[in-house]
Amino acid sequence: MGRISNRAVGALLAGAASFAWLAAPASAQIVANEPIDDAGEAAEDTAAEDSVIVVTARRREERLVDVPIAVTAISGEALERSGTLELTEIAEVVPNLTLEVSRGTNTTLTAFIRGVGQQDPVAGFEAGVGLYVDDVYLNRPQAAVLDVYDVERIEVLRGPQGTLYGRNTIGGAIKYVTARLPYETEVKVRGTYGSYDQADLIVSASTPISDNLRIGASGARLSRGGFGDNLVQEGVENYNKDVWAARGTLEFESGPFFARLSGDYVKDNSDPRQGSRLLVGQFSGAPLLDDPYDTRAGLNVIEQEVEAYGGAFNLSYEVSDTLTLKSITGYREDRSTTPIDFDSLPAADLDVPAIYENDQLSQEFQLLYEGDRLSGVLGAYYLDANAFTAFDVALFTTGALLGLPGLNAQTFGDVNTETWSVFGDFTYDLTDQLSISVGGRYTNDKRSSRVLRTTFVGGFSDIFDGEGVPIAVTSDFDGSETFKEFTPRASISFQPTPDHNLYFTYSKGFKGGGFDPRGQTTAAPDLDGDGDIDDADRFEFLRFAPETVDSFELGYKASLLDNRLTLALAGFLGKYDDVQIPGSIGFDSDNDGVNDSFIGVTTNAADADVNGIEFEGNALVGRDFAGAGSRFNVNWSLGVLDAQFNSFIDVFGEEVADQRVFQNTPDVTAHMGFDLGIAMAGGIVDFLGSASLRSDASQFEIPGPLDQDGYVLVDASIVYTADSERFSIGLHGKNLFDKRYIVSGYDFVTGTVLGLEGNLTGFYGDPRRIFVTAEVNF
Repeated sequence: MGRISNRAVGALLAGAASFAWLAAPASAQIVANEPIDDAGEAAEDTAAEDSVIVVTARRREERLVDVPIAVTAISGEALERSGTLELTEIAEVVPNLTLEVSRGTNTTLTAFIRGVGQQDPVAGFEAGVGLYVDDVYLNRPQAAVLDVYDVERIEVLRGPQGTLYGRNTIGGAIKYVTARLPYETEVKVRGTYGSYDQADLIVSASTPISDNLRIGASGARLSRGGFGDNLVQEGVENYNKDVWAARGTLEFESGPFFARLSGDYVKDNSDPRQGSRLLVGQFSGAPLLDDPYDTRAGLNVIEQEVEAYGGAFNLSYEVSDTLTLKSITGYREDRSTTPIDFDSLPAADLDVPAIYENDQLSQEFQLLYEGDRLSGVLGAYYLDANAFTAFDVALFTTGALLGLPGLNAQTFGDVNTETWSVFGDFTYDLTDQLSISVGGRYTNDKRSSRVLRTTFVGGFSDIFDGEGVPIAVTSDFDGSETFKEFTPRASISFQPTPDHNLYFTYSKGFKGGGFDPRGQTTAAPDLDGDGDIDDADRFEFLRFAPETVDSFELGYKASLLDNRLTLALAGFLGKYDDVQIPGSIGFDSDNDGVNDSFIGVTTNAADADVNGIEFEGNALVGRDFAGAGSRFNVNWSLGVLDAQFNSFIDVFGEEVADQRVFQNTPDVTAHMGFDLGIAMAGGIVDFLGSASLRSDASQFEIPGPLDQDGYVLVDASIVYTADSERFSIGLHGKNLFDKRYIVSGYDFVTGTVLGLEGNLTGFYGDPRRIFVTAEVNF
């Protein structure tokens, strides 16, 4: 029986290739990011001939049916063939996954898996879903909406992770794995041209320098005109794209030793992405716009700019036939400036220029063991990260009403995270049919925060070159706390025959606490009841505790009909405790009945049950029916989620569970697609089509006017690939029926009222786009 490989990142993660069903032929190989020996390559060739999806991690091959975990892996080949351009697009095909461009940004990622995630991108909040680039965890969501190029595969692991690698993540993990360098000189040029003046060019080249050393580099220029325009700022578009990116890799391989040094750089000069007002201006009477992609946002005190770069140094050394040592070192840094116009009007009713600066250094060690019946991993992980956020909140119309012209609230939040952990996970084959796995992780998270809030009058603050004058300090906080947790994992897998796998898994997830950087200490109540509002009250007012998930999963995988049909079914129960609920509320500092500022209030307000099912499959309906290489694949996925709050205490101490819902979590996600490949003209012509459904979803825990009704997106592609694989050309259509749907927004009219205009703005998903891709390989 195949068992979980001790190559934790390899066979278990890549392995789960949970059905390279995304328009990939049934013979597709999803190969782990490890050196492959001659025996492994021979095994792949045999597998391809037999139409078996095989996962290879060094000297061990595992069919995906053997891997007992809920994970979807999408090959780079399938992504290119379907015309996938950005990471967020994979949410259309992976069950119970939400990936969005965060409100008011171009490249900040909002991610939810099975109801667990994090919407607010400011410093101080940990992600509920972990994002990895070449095994390096990205601590912050800024610059995390990755463009898809030079990618070997993207993996989505659902449920708590942490006993096998990297950072503990409570909701799941997304892994972006770049392609390994080939052993021969190669040059690849890929171009895209299409709707809204989209013009992309990606050039990749690599060559061996010696028998042991290879070098490669790629550069990308990604551009597109806006889906709409800024009607008050001349020459500024809305939802456009202006990105330069580069990546370089150096690989050394000698016998049992492998080293990989990689680095990447992204510069995004796209115009600010501003929302569409959904209410007539209640103060100015400003009408609604006909086109939801247009805006009247007037904030221009800073430019929109994102710069991000980082690198990874991976080492692997095979000590013996059973032991391997790995080291993963990573460093990343990014800086963003973002003018967020909440009211999307020329006046500064609620304007927020913001600065985000992040850096991180991480180190991971793994000791991997693989014996006849026992396999597993022991590891240690360390992360030292800093996240800095600074922003103004300009309430100029409110200030004028109050006799405080140019009223502005400035916030500085500086958060240091130092975390270390040790983890392990081992699998033992009791018999050829029955295996058990046990694992655990001990995490020590230290969070240190500096929060400073100052009220200004007369305009924007000096950090945005304004003339505002400080009149009051409303928060001055400096504190730290350490959060510790042990999170276990255990599973049992039974394979009555090699083509059927029934498994049960228990795992616990943990996300550390912290301090809300938008909190206002002068608003702290007497929390300890001693009759005095002191430092202890202010500490507790800004602090929020960790949250945890206990997850139980029962799954079944099968490879049937001579491997022409693959299936995966998983049912899960999640007990979600001490749920962190971040939010902003209007604040009346002088008790005159008008909110003249806003404050962040984050509490462990809720407990919930998150239960559901997931079903994925791929069927090879036919092959070689119209010449060698022809094929007809059908693929599908279904996610059904029942997420309910059992308890929810609001900021006023009231139990409101029956009035709250899970944000960014539709009850149903579904996908159906096909790939009809017909041999002709010295190659294969693929006709691809897909339809993706998402049921109703709420943007926030309080249902409101930004909630999105269910919708279906339809995509289609026609791609010709030469038999030599040196040339391909494709025509792609996305959102063919031009559906308008909200993906995020700001709501300061439901519950919390801030500003005088009725500030309700929505951000929309991409409209219909048609584009052509062409690729030449030398």
